[in-house]
Amino acid sequence: MNPIKTDRLIIRFAQPEDSEAIYYYRSDFIENKYQGWHPDSVEEVREYIKHMPQTFDVADVCLQLVIIRLIDNRLIGDMGIIFSNHDNMQAEIGCTLHKHFQGKGYATEALKAIVDYLFLSLKKHRVMASIDPRNTSSLQLIERLGFRKEGHFKESYFLRGEWVDDIIYAILRREWVGNGR
Repeated sequence: MNPIKTDRLIIRFAQPEDSEAIYYYRSDFIENKYQGWHPDSVEEVREYIKHMPQTFDVADVCLQLVIIRLIDNRLIGDMGIIFSNHDNMQAEIGCTLHKHFQGKGYATEALKAIVDYLFLSLKKHRVMASIDPRNTSSLQLIERLGFRKEGHFKESYFLRGEWVDDIIYAILRREWVGNGR
């Protein structure tokens, strides 16, 4: 994948040299309390990235992309993508931003760009997001992008010692393209 550029961002595959920046905000347990991945060390992040495929369409592997702010070339967040189902025609997406860059439209811009790429370039059929219902800002974000709520699963995800609910949102390519996004 070539880097994806938006007005303010570059989205590209994570590289080992990104490990320290990713660890810095990902290890903030309070800020990222609804996230499933809290790495224990920079080395854990580096090892994950080193062994991650650098190509799309690898089934059941979470690919980490980074979000770089163009104005200062600063890594401000990451996105995970997992391909699954029939010939990898479905993708699950997730986004984590450093707390100092939240509320500025960066997540909306990055997610819109990656969903455009998944639907328009890779011709995926369906994109989904799995969100903890307590994470109201993520729920609002994904709804603003036009995703629909498909299910609410009670205590279906074990997160740091407790069973939590999980809400699934999704959108089909024809819906995304049909709405002029």
